Amino acid sequence: MRITISGPPGSGKTTVCGMLAERTGNPAVVFGRLFRDMAAERGLTLAELGALAEKEPSIDHEIDQRILKMAAAGEDMILESRLSAQMLERNGIPAFKVYLDADPLVRAERVGRREGENLEQAAEDMVRRQESEAKRYLQYYGIDLFDLSVYDLVIDTGAMSPGEVVETIARNMDGD
Repeated sequence: MRITISGPPGSGKTTVCGMLAERTGNPAVVFGRLFRDMAAERGLTLAELGALAEKEPSIDHEIDQRILKMAAAGEDMILESRLSAQMLERNGIPAFKVYLDADPLVRAERVGRREGENLEQAAEDMVRRQESEAKRYLQYYGIDLFDLSVYDLVIDTGAMSPGEVVETIARNMDGD
């Protein structure tokens, strides 16, 4: 089964994706790592690459084409990216689509820990990144990141452990 995991920065996507991959035995494809690698290759921060991507649509298109190519190549995988659910839906590729979210303060704390930033800096970077992504995706694809209607399951991860999130996804995949 194809599973997409989407959500804003700090919602737990990457952690949950890895744990779900272990549980199901399906490979996990984490496109946030690709974006980070692209930023590092160019000597840029995530925010700087996001600003560049606002001017150069080829950056997002490259990532999105990789999503579609991988999704079309196999049925048993977990795709973690901001647009994986929308891209698969638009291209008629079936998947169980999950959206993770949490209160912005919780997400900023998580991002700060991960990036080694203080809470204020993490919150500012997170807001800039979200604004950049929302602007690009609306401009390039006509996708409103705040429209959750494409998702089969929406989970608030704020008060849940990653294991509890994985259990919730597993229960819902099985139709319970």
